[in-house]
Amino acid sequence: MEPISMLQPILANGALQFAFEKATTEGKITICCLAVLSLFSWTVIITKFRQLYRARKMTKKFMVSYKATRDPMEIHRKGPEFDGSPAFELYYAAAEEVTYQLKNNPVKVKSRNRVESVAGFDGVKGGETDVLARSIDTKISKTSFESVRVALESAASAEALSLEKGMIVLSTAVSGGPFIGLLGTVWGVMETFAGIARANSASLTTMAPGVAGALIATVIGLLVAIPAMFAYNFMVTTIRAITQELDAYGSELATSIEHKYVDNRPLSEEITEAMKSVMREPSFEPSPFKA
Repeated sequence: MEPISMLQPILANGALQFAFEKATTEGKITICCLAVLSLFSWTVIITKFRQLYRARKMTKKFMVSYKATRDPMEIHRKGPEFDGSPAFELYYAAAEEVTYQLKNNPVKVKSRNRVESVAGFDGVKGGETDVLARSIDTKISKTSFESVRVALESAASAEALSLEKGMIVLSTAVSGGPFIGLLGTVWGVMETFAGIARANSASLTTMAPGVAGALIATVIGLLVAIPAMFAYNFMVTTIRAITQELDAYGSELATSIEHKYVDNRPLSEEITEAMKSVMREPSFEPSPFKA
């Protein structure tokens, strides 16, 4: 579809049609450039609206499922997918890295379903620690957890870039559309005055068609820029909100994984369990030498 044919419904109005017919060749070229810019602008507007709507919708569904679980790896094990949700993409990247670390760099710990708590401020004993965290006997080290953090940060950056993709087109339409139109208008007015000078006639009848043909470029430039401006402001605000929510969720997910799947035992306890495991090995024989 040619840019000029796209403008026919808009130019059906008498004033616009008259101005377009009287526009110079340079003015019509400018209008064609604005039509192409408008085509790209509306393509981005429609695509981004659909992307942001789906991101909001699928993220709400994912967060409902995530909040309903105590184990941060449960959704990954069950396998449901929430395509289009930035939060799910963040979760999936972290879960994949945790799964890899559990498989290749596991840390075996002694599971404990219940422990006695120390006396509280009121001197009363009681309470129970997180049963899930203490029932998991295969965890990852703090060093391996750094890989999970890196995966979270990389996924968050990738999702932020995906949300902002194409916004440069709207920014260009907002800032460049009026200037392109102004260029066409100034060029058209220059051609009009040059024609008047050559004809040695400065009557209003001679000037009006050329000026009208020049001004239509500015009108088209504004028609391109105004919808892009409203869409850009709305989308920037929405993307900023989604990005902030994504950062907050990333911190929450990292904390949950660290609490349940990272070996946070004191060094003394790790040494004690390591010594006990060595003592239990069949090949272990006590030293025949005595002090």
